[in-house]
Amino acid sequence: MGLKAGIIGCGSIAKLRHAPEYFANPHVDEIVFYDRNPERAQKLADMFDGSTVDTVEQLFEDTSIDVISDCSSNEYHHIYSTKALLSGKHVLCEKPISLTIEQAQQVVDAQNQSGKKLMVDHNQRFTRAHQKAREIIQSEELGKVLSFRTIFGHAGPEHWGVNKSNSTWFFKKDRSGLGVAGDLGIHKIDLLHYLLDDEITQVSAFQGALDKVDEQGNPIEVCDNVVCSLKTEKGRLGNASFSWTYYGEEDNSTVVYFEKGIMKIYHNDEYQLEVIKKGGERINYQLERIQTNDNQTNSGVIDEFVDCVLNDKPSLVSGEDALLSLKVILGILEGAKTNKVVTI
Repeated sequence: MGLKAGIIGCGSIAKLRHAPEYFANPHVDEIVFYDRNPERAQKLADMFDGSTVDTVEQLFEDTSIDVISDCSSNEYHHIYSTKALLSGKHVLCEKPISLTIEQAQQVVDAQNQSGKKLMVDHNQRFTRAHQKAREIIQSEELGKVLSFRTIFGHAGPEHWGVNKSNSTWFFKKDRSGLGVAGDLGIHKIDLLHYLLDDEITQVSAFQGALDKVDEQGNPIEVCDNVVCSLKTEKGRLGNASFSWTYYGEEDNSTVVYFEKGIMKIYHNDEYQLEVIKKGGERINYQLERIQTNDNQTNSGVIDEFVDCVLNDKPSLVSGEDALLSLKVILGILEGAKTNKVVTI
């Protein structure tokens, strides 16, 4: 018998990532969809040979459902993921795990109480280039990591979200909460923790709503650009930029500077990982291309989640990992607001 999956929220992330990846996984037999807009749920059920429910409670109460993907908007994650865990389901929650430390802690506590699996969709850990980069860093063949920089920017969620307009929930303070920092920035913070096997402990930042406007033509209530400086527990220094205003080309790149060379990740379309040694020697790796809004390949997240559930493995991105990344993002926004260096 395979698993039965429930999906909460039938927007773009469910349609392009979760549903097709559950559908393609040989261990998943059926998908049940819920959305506040019943037509949206029905559309995905038709596409992926699934069924729908009228209320989210029906997903929690259905004892035949094993796993739930929480693809709701940010302000609901702590509610739905907590309820799903406490009703005995394994949960894959979209990032950010929630909007506040207290809410995130609720989800982590529910996971500990339930004994079920909780994984948070920080999918940058799953790309082959990032996994290979981590291997090289851990081997210390380039010596110690000294500094780093990372960038994640694209043209904005109104180009990718389900409703393709400036009324997107990503622009609403009460729903998105953290703007581009919670949408793209949190991915890169989690990636840095993973790659460097380290934690960011101090931050300073600038943020602004530089260009995006809402459906009334007013500047949006959350940031569309963030630039920050970061210091880790092991004393490495770096900077990061997150943007919804890269009009023309997406940038999802990272550079790590070592004692004996440099590593560039997703800088070059042909070579996804490049190592340039101190003496000038170059080693190029051809791994898979990174996902972009236009290049939707299997992220590996659902397959990993299903594997964790079936084989009782620890989750590659735990609730604690996600909570740590959220703390850093909240620290970055606090630093930008107060013009101070913030200790996480």
